[in-house]
This record gives sequence, C-alpha cells and structure tokens, in this order.
Amino acid sequence: MAEEEGKRDSLQISMKGCRTNNGFVQNEDILEREPDPGSPEDNPQPYTMDIHGPVALDFTGVQPFAGMPKEVLLQFSGQARYRVPREVLFWLTVASVLVLIGITIAIIAISPKCLDWWQAGPMYQIYPRSFKDSDKDGNGDLKGIQDKLDYITNLNVKTIWVTSFYKSSLKDFRHGVVDFQEIDPIFGTMKDFENLVAAIHDKGLKLIIDFIPNHTSDKHVWFQLSRNRTAKYTDYYIWHDCTHIDGMTTPPNNWLSVYGNSSWHFDEVRKQCYFHQFMKEQPDLNFYNPDVQEEMKEIIQYWLEKGVDGFSFDAVKFLLEARHLRNEAQVNKTLSPDMITHYSELYHDFTTTQVGMHDILRSFRETMNRYSREPGRYRFMGTEANGGNIDKTMMYYGLPFIQEADFPFNDYLTKLDTPGNSLFNKVIMSWMENMPEGKWPNWMIGGPDNSRLTSRLGKEYVNVMNMLILTLPGTPITYYGEEIGMENILSTNLYESYDANTLVSKSPMQWDNSSNAGFSEGNHTWLPTNSDYHTVNVDVQKTQLTSTLKLYQELSLLHSNELLLSRGWFCHVGSVGDDSHIVVYTREVDGIDRVFTMVLNFGESTSMVNLAEMISGLPSTVSIRLSTNSANKGSAIETSAIKLDKGEGLILEYRTNNLLHHQTALKDRCFVSSRACYSSVFNILYSLC
Repeated sequence: MAEEEGKRDSLQISMKGCRTNNGFVQNEDILEREPDPGSPEDNPQPYTMDIHGPVALDFTGVQPFAGMPKEVLLQFSGQARYRVPREVLFWLTVASVLVLIGITIAIIAISPKCLDWWQAGPMYQIYPRSFKDSDKDGNGDLKGIQDKLDYITNLNVKTIWVTSFYKSSLKDFRHGVVDFQEIDPIFGTMKDFENLVAAIHDKGLKLIIDFIPNHTSDKHVWFQLSRNRTAKYTDYYIWHDCTHIDGMTTPPNNWLSVYGNSSWHFDEVRKQCYFHQFMKEQPDLNFYNPDVQEEMKEIIQYWLEKGVDGFSFDAVKFLLEARHLRNEAQVNKTLSPDMITHYSELYHDFTTTQVGMHDILRSFRETMNRYSREPGRYRFMGTEANGGNIDKTMMYYGLPFIQEADFPFNDYLTKLDTPGNSLFNKVIMSWMENMPEGKWPNWMIGGPDNSRLTSRLGKEYVNVMNMLILTLPGTPITYYGEEIGMENILSTNLYESYDANTLVSKSPMQWDNSSNAGFSEGNHTWLPTNSDYHTVNVDVQKTQLTSTLKLYQELSLLHSNELLLSRGWFCHVGSVGDDSHIVVYTREVDGIDRVFTMVLNFGESTSMVNLAEMISGLPSTVSIRLSTNSANKGSAIETSAIKLDKGEGLILEYRTNNLLHHQTALKDRCFVSSRACYSSVFNILYSLC
C-alpha cells in the first residue's frame, strides 16, 4: 500500500490570495480592499493536483498580452493577420538592400576612374643646386627646398620633381653617380632628405626624383671592382678588346659618344676598352647581365622605402646596345669614316632603343607596382623620351595590357625656339594623334638641359606658353623660374669650368632683389645670378597684379578647379587661314553647358581672328575668363573680330549645348583620355555619355 501511495505522489498547493495577472494594470490608484473574513477568497480551500506527466494547456480564447509565454506567441504568430505583414516587411527589406547594392555597383561601373595625384595638377621641376641655399656655401640644397615649400604650394602645384642629388663626381652635373644610395654632401645628408620627404607629404604634395640607370661614375665601387675583374662585377660594364699602342687607341667599332668622338675608352688597369655613351667618366652598365638589373631594382626599392612617390627614369633609350658591335651607318656616306666625330653624323640603330629595352623598363614598373598597393600611394613612373621619333616615344606608354611608364616626358615644346610658325599646332596635334587611347598626356616648356623659354622665344611669349600648358589636357610641368619668366645667364664669368651651354638655364632662383637674388647669404654662388634679378623675382611679382607669377597662379588655380580643364574633351579647331601661328582649341564636358575656348597668338605681330566662322553655333559675344593682358579679364568680346596682340592669349567662356566633339566634321580632332560626363542633378561624374 505504501508503494502504491509512493507511485501516486501528490502535491498540495495552497493558493492564498492569488489573482490572475494578464500583464495589464487597469487602475493603479484602486486601493487594496480590506479582507473580509467571510469571503471565500480569504478562506481558500486546499487544492490537490495529481501529477502523472505533462498536461496540455488550453489557451483557447486567450488574448495576446505582454510577457506571454512562447506557447501563446506561437499560437498567434501563425495567424494570417500577423504572418503576412511580417513577411511583407521582410521581403521589402531584402529588396531594398538588393536595390542599394545594385545602385552602388551601377555607380561604380559607370563612374570614370578618379584622377591620380600625378594627373591632378602641375609638376614643378627643381634643379636642387640652384633653388635655395640654406647653409651659405653658394650651393642650393635639400633644406633650401624645404624652406620654400609654402611658395611651391601657393603655385597650386601637386608634385615636386627634384633632379639628381646622388653622391656624384658632378661631371655633366646629374649623371656621374658615385653612389646611388647616398646624398651628395653639397645637397645635405640623408636625414635632410627624410625631413624633406616628410615636409612635402605634410603639405599634401608628392615627390618624384631622377634615376639614371644607364651608367655610373668611373669612381663607383662597381667600376673599380669590374676593372680588376673581381667576382660577379667582372661583367657589370661593357668591356671589349681593343688595340692601344703608344697612347693611340683603335676602338672596336665606329660608335660615338653623345658628346662626340669615340664611345670607347682604354682602361690601363684592365687593358681593355669600356663603352660610354656619354663622357668617359660615365661608363655604361651592362644590362644584359641579370645581376645589374637586380642591383637597379634594389636601388628603386631603397628610395621607395624612403618615401618617394615616383621616378623620372633618364637616358633609358641607351640601356642596351647591339651585341654584334657592327659599325653604325653614316648620315653622309661621302665623308671619310675617319672624319666622323659628331654624334649627329651617324644613325644610331645599334646603340639606342634595342630589343629588350622596354622589357627592362617593364620590370622596373613591376617593382614599383609592389609599392603601389596601399590606397593613395600609387608610385609614378616617367621616362625621358629625348624628343626623338614620335612613334618610338609613344612606345614608353606600354602595350594595351602591359603597363610601362605613366607617360614619357613630352619635351617637344622645349625644342621650339622661333615664334611665328606652324610648329606649335603641329607639336600639339602630333602628340594627341599618336598617343595610345586612354593614356595621359603631359607638356613641358623648359628643363635643366634646355634653354629657358624667355631666351628661346622672348619674354613676350612667357605668359602665353604658360597659358598653353595649363589649359591643354594632361599634366603641365614647370621648370623652376619659368613661373616668373627667368632668362638664361650669359656663358661668361662662370665660377666652375664646365661646358657653358649646359649651365645657362641652371642659374640661381631669383627670390628677391637682395644680394644674390635672395638665393644665398654666402659671399658667392656656384653660378652667377642673372643681371635682371632686381625686377624679375618672386617678391616683386607677388605684389604686381599684372605679373607673370600672378597669371601663373590664376591659371594653375583654374586648372585645379575646373572639370573642363582637368577632365574635359580637347578639340583642336585648327589654324586660321594663313595665320598658322594662331592656336585655337576648346575644352568641354558632356553635361556641362559651359565651354572654354583658348585663342593663342604665337605670331610676331597683331592678328585678327574671326572665331565665329571657325566654330558653328558660337555666340556673337563671349566673356574673357582670363587673358595674358590682365586689363581684358572679365570683359566681353565679339567673336567675329578678336584682336590678338603679339604673344597674347585668351581663355573665352560661353554657354552652349552644341559641343564640338559631337560634330562629325571635328570627330578626328577631338580627344579625351578618360571619358567623363557630368550630372548636375546628382552632382556626380559618369562615363556612359
């Protein structure tokens, strides 16, 4: 009996004063009633519940309430009036997310590629020995560049290009490198360089530097080891047997140095001749040797890790020479071979642009690409083109699917030394017509190896040339001093015994009218300053509203702020009748009803231009946005009779929906590197024009 009672164990629950709680309090202000001794509520009876297992609870008729158990929740969640709205909201959320993802992908797909830093504004090229002297020794240095960064920033420049500062014998100034990983003491220390890089980046600017892989100085440790046939360095340079009797050398062939005479020089230590494309103190490296190529890549990596943002690779067409050593053909075959001594007297088919040269450059590009993976840290690569054949120059851009240089430096405008001819139009169109599709152009008007613009063409053409490069599509490149119109110095009274022709464009920067033009506080400067520095200097031109410097700043600011100039189509309208020295072109963007038309006079006299005859649908009156003559700025002008003085340039602005690049007649004269259209509704750029 006790076992049966144990099996039917029961639980008696005494419920005293219990009330049902549906989760709602109707009135919290109702006072609790006094207990009534006679009430059944206050005299609860024992309640006995037998528990024989789980008991199904019946919630029929129960309404939803806060805090309801899951059994009640599940009972109501399945009902249509609750389930349908929930499912509708869920699928609306999914659809909204998918639509947003689709819109994002579409915007990315139709948006043109953003301009990179090397495309976004002008480059400013500095010859460091002539920019600013900080230690009173008469030589410009790296600290001097750092001291003038505010000035460079005010030019609206985006990139600083510093030419060679490597430890060097300074023969030929930039190319006699003794150590590729050391700073020449003239320019400072490695710490000075690191400080300069940090300061440049703090200003939001980028830095590119020169790199000369073709040759070294004969003082370089590699050459010293090579001439002694030491281990792997034996073949680091180009050696060949030659005859040397009584001080007279018979070279292996008729190849000539760029500076004239034989490009072979006998070495008394090794008893062989070594090859040099430039001076005998600059022996050429042997790039057929894989170890040499690896050395160059390690040097590139060294400077990239120092923080530089890119390189200008100089003299690259000379990297390889034909191995067969056959004589090069004479230009004038009637001359005796013994009379051929000047570089221009031979066709250099065996010593320039050899097969494999572009492969070497692409390997340099691959090395730099490994450092370009970090967002915002793309590493730029430019190559010196030397103004050669335009087809060969364009090869430096690379192939459609094989990247090489971002652009070869376009120095064709630096070769123009006579105003009043059609070459200005021809040089511009030659580059634009031959440039591979989708590539980015660039324009230079000066450099350390060229005569200064003012001395080539005349001071009347400085402003119009600056207007040209800052309104053409692509990256404008300004050599220091061109923004104030500096001239060549005279080739006399030089403090150093170098070829004067290489020095005339390297005179000290003219900062003010104090001693040494503000370049140095020392007793002398490595080169004399130009005699016009009292009037042609930065301080004077900063205060003159009509100065060359002020116009340059206005042009560079316009270039930075206007989509028409940074992203727009370029349409060359062509020369005006017999006045081929007049250059006319437009900049326009789909979606923007404003157009800039540049009208530039490179002639030697005043010209009249009927622009209305050249451009259909042109308004009869347009506004002058900028002019080389500041008095004309903002005024209106009749398009049927535009008068241009000698060396005058105008940027005309007007509204039209008749864009030239849509016109069939001008289809072959309009170019764009990256198609971009503007939506005023969404204030975005897109490419599906």
